[in-house]
Amino acid sequence: MTPPPDGRHLLILGGTTEARALAAALATALATTLSTALDGRPGLRVTSSLAGRVTRPRLPAGEVRIGGFGGADGLADWLRAERVDAVVDATHPFAAVMSGNAAAAAAATGVPLLALRRPGWAAVPGDDWHRVPSLDAAAALLPALGRRVLLTSGRQGIGAFAHLDGLHFVARSVDPPEPPLPASLDVLLDRGPFTLDGERAVLREHRIDVVVTKDSGGAATAPKLTAARELGLPVVLVDRPPLPAGVPVAASVPEVLERLAEQGLTGR
Repeated sequence: MTPPPDGRHLLILGGTTEARALAAALATALATTLSTALDGRPGLRVTSSLAGRVTRPRLPAGEVRIGGFGGADGLADWLRAERVDAVVDATHPFAAVMSGNAAAAAAATGVPLLALRRPGWAAVPGDDWHRVPSLDAAAALLPALGRRVLLTSGRQGIGAFAHLDGLHFVARSVDPPEPPLPASLDVLLDRGPFTLDGERAVLREHRIDVVVTKDSGGAATAPKLTAARELGLPVVLVDRPPLPAGVPVAASVPEVLERLAEQGLTGR
């Protein structure tokens, strides 16, 4: 559906489950009432932007662009050229560079910015979690916790563990990782969501005695935490980087839709 030339334009910085859910919710709404709003306002154009780091990304509903913008200045130029009225940063909680660029571009252009961030995980009785501020800190802690490591921190972070000898790593990622890599490494190419039974099988089959992951939150990759708790395994959990100062945050898609309605971009 092509909106009128003077229609409103929303940019979703995506790549996450929540970003796809938001795009789907907006597409459904646009197909019914929002494309010709009762008050006569023009329709809403929604563009989802993906970084292009995954070879076969799950595409969201609606208009999609793939690739970087060229930093904060490039994103600001794009916002101006495409007459964007609002931006939702629904990138991964660890996409700190993109979130920083979004905040800088929004400030430079005066375009409202909202971050969509699912809540992080919370420990429950029986968890043996070791929170660390970075992958480097996780690597420093590992030798004291185990020798066979399930590493689910993403292919771009595997290099932080490349210097560790005497440990065997089972690294899970969507695409094959690139060097530098640990000397003793098995790679599992897989994509969530993952099941509890499947995670139990991975831990047992590979004789894992410690798990390393990022505090991404959400249900899709949480079963590994339950499986680790059942087996009494320690988990090294990398804390999220903070969002840029002053960026408002929504914790769910319905909350984002409510905020967009308050800005006049969607109907209630």
